[in-house]
Amino acid sequence: MKILLLGPNGQLGWELQRALAPLGELHCRDRHQGGDLADPQALATMVRALRPDLIVNAAAHTAVDKAESEPALAECLNTTAPAALALVAAELGAGLLHFSTDYVFDGSGDQARDELAPTGPLSVYGRTKLAGEQAIAASGCRHLIFRTSWVYAARGGNFARTMLRLAAERDRLTVINDQIGAPTGADLLADVSAHALRRWLAQPELGGLYHVCASGLTSWHGYASHVIEWARERGQPIKLAPDQLLPIPTSAYPTPAARPLNSRLDTQRFQQAFGLRLPDWQGGVNRMLAEILG
Repeated sequence: MKILLLGPNGQLGWELQRALAPLGELHCRDRHQGGDLADPQALATMVRALRPDLIVNAAAHTAVDKAESEPALAECLNTTAPAALALVAAELGAGLLHFSTDYVFDGSGDQARDELAPTGPLSVYGRTKLAGEQAIAASGCRHLIFRTSWVYAARGGNFARTMLRLAAERDRLTVINDQIGAPTGADLLADVSAHALRRWLAQPELGGLYHVCASGLTSWHGYASHVIEWARERGQPIKLAPDQLLPIPTSAYPTPAARPLNSRLDTQRFQQAFGLRLPDWQGGVNRMLAEILG
C-alpha cells in the first residue's frame, strides 16, 4: 500500500511518520516537495502523479489568532486544499484521513459533544476547518475525519514548556480556568490513527467522522498546575510558589480569535468502532514531560 503523508514536519505529522511506516510504503511531502496546501492545484497534480492508496492530511492553518487577520489563507489551507484532496482521492479510489478540531463547536454548555451535535464555530479557524470537513464529506471519497483537541508534542514549543519557563522565572502566574478540554498527545493521536486505519481498510463501512482525544478533563489552569507540580516534585527549578498559580477567566485574557469554553468531546463512537481505548490525559503529559526534561 502506498501512503501519502502531508504535513510530515508538524507536531502530528512527525509522529505520524513513525506510526504509519509499518502500514505501507510511506511518502512524505511537505510544502517544498509538492505538498503545499497554499497551492491546491499543484497539490492535486502531485497526488495524481503519485497515485497513493491512502492520503493522510496532517497539514493545516493552525495559528488560530493569526487566521483572523488572514482569512483567505486560512480558507485555502483548511477548506480549499482538503476539498481538492478529497476530489482527487475520489478520482483515484484512494482513502483520505483528515484531522479536524473541537473549534467547529461554539463551546457552550458543559456536556461532551458527540459527532451529531450541532456545530457553531466562533473563529475563522473553526469556520474554515468545518468547511473542510463538509467538503470532504460532499466529495464522495472514502474518508475518515478525526476531530481532536488541545494537541501537544514533546517536539517544538508547547504549553507545558511555556509554563515551566514562566514558573522558573516568575513569582506569580495567571492561567485561564474556564476553558475545559483534554490535552491530547500527538503521539497518542498518531498511534490510534494507525490502528484505526488498519481496521478501516479491512472494514470500509467504518468510514466517517469521529471524535478522538485523550480521556479525562481539565482546564488550562489545571493543566499548568499538573505540569508545574510534576516538575517541582522532580527537583526542577521552580520559583513560583504553589499558591501563586492563579486562575483567571477567559474574559480577562482577550485574544483576536474567540476560544470555545467547552471543548469536551465524546469519544465513545470511536472507541467502540475501532476497539481502542483512549487513556487519561495525565499519562501522556507525564511522558512528554519526562522526555523534554530528560
